[in-house]
Amino acid sequence: MNYKMIGRFIGKILLVEAAFLAPALLISIFFQETEAARAFFITIIINIVVAGVMLGAAKGAQKGFHVREGLVCVGISWIAMSVLGCLPFFLSGAIPNYVDALFETVSGFTTTGASILSDVESMPKGLLYWRSFSHWLGGMGVLVFLLAVSSGDERNKGFTMHLLRAESPGPKVGKLVPRMKRTAELLYLMYILLTVLDVVFLLIGKMPLFDAICTAFGTAGTGGFGIRNDSIAGYSPYIQNVCTVFMLLFGINFSCYYLILIRQFKSVWKDEELRLYLGIVLGSILLITINLRDYYSSLGETLRHAAFQVASIVTTTGFATTDFDLWPGFSRTILLCLMIVGACAGSTGGGFKCGRVLLILKGLRRSVQQIVHPGKIQVVRVNGRVIEEKVMENTNAYLAAYALIIVSSFLLVSIDGFSVETNFSAVISCFNNIGPGLAAVGPTCNYSAYSVFSKIVLIVNMLAGRLEIFPILILFSRTTWRHR
Repeated sequence: MNYKMIGRFIGKILLVEAAFLAPALLISIFFQETEAARAFFITIIINIVVAGVMLGAAKGAQKGFHVREGLVCVGISWIAMSVLGCLPFFLSGAIPNYVDALFETVSGFTTTGASILSDVESMPKGLLYWRSFSHWLGGMGVLVFLLAVSSGDERNKGFTMHLLRAESPGPKVGKLVPRMKRTAELLYLMYILLTVLDVVFLLIGKMPLFDAICTAFGTAGTGGFGIRNDSIAGYSPYIQNVCTVFMLLFGINFSCYYLILIRQFKSVWKDEELRLYLGIVLGSILLITINLRDYYSSLGETLRHAAFQVASIVTTTGFATTDFDLWPGFSRTILLCLMIVGACAGSTGGGFKCGRVLLILKGLRRSVQQIVHPGKIQVVRVNGRVIEEKVMENTNAYLAAYALIIVSSFLLVSIDGFSVETNFSAVISCFNNIGPGLAAVGPTCNYSAYSVFSKIVLIVNMLAGRLEIFPILILFSRTTWRHR
């Protein structure tokens, strides 16, 4: 285990976090939020000091970096960011309980959007900005950002691919271009352009600039932290429709946007995961609209709320325009299924991922065919390409770990005594990085009533869900820390 190299990267990550805390500090100073400004300043100093110590201890580190180090580096980096990133909430007194502050921050970085706050509008604007920006930073991944801005002197050491694979969502990570640094740059360039475009459309709808920036951060990272107590419900239908469109756009694999940039439009249209994603979205909107035909005053309003909530849940964003917990059981069941399925691999969305669902379905069909024709060699193809057996095995292993963690977490949080619907949807929501669940954790409620123990379980769920399980799971394995 290359401990020095891991420490070096964590130190760099904390410096990046310190730099991104600076705008929140300036916002707090501008709005004369003394306690928030003091908290941000202290947090920045702590980040710099801790980063300096880690970088100093990592001098002379050998640059060898393998899969194990990549997974450990990603897992510890996200934990370290959260542990220090929650300090502004805690030190300012806005969230006086440290575990609650940690829950809120982990929810932000993992783009979950689950909150313990009942009155977000009373929060200082600097803290609201940091809370929303954590979505944007966590959406694409802070290590991907570090790869994008790094000098590239270590690009031949193999560390870049291991880090990108560990942090990026989906069954398999590949390069958009031959150089990994250039891939990271392209990902963030497309991410920034889509975010700016989102802000522009929101401003056209006369949304205040601060609101537009924070809302775009939540939409781009598919996070869902709103700066109003009613989430997006208080904004105009135009703004709600803009959010619907951009949530769906950020739920698409970013490689599709790269193919559009190089004008390979046919490849985009033939993408089987994209077709499955759009089919699930359109089918869900249609079924919910029919089910809610008498729930709202007009068909247009029904369609708007149905489309918004489907987009919000399937992309694991978590914004809300209405209390969908009051919808009929059929519509709520569809939303619960969407919580599990999630968005496309390679997007900022969470969930099991449409790419994995596609592989599971194709693998199931192959198993049936092998039973009928045992002597025939069957392969799984996606977009005309043969899928390696290793990818299929990893997908099955992920499914097993996914089910095991959900069941275990469900049992653990059930100790608090809430209803089955509340506990199950809370675990599903946190593990799939969605935010709102059903019943006592529905869109008009929050997670504050859970015990400290349950919040810690849900924090682990959020981290494991965002990092695709294994970078967190590997931290609990004794073999991880043994020297080779």
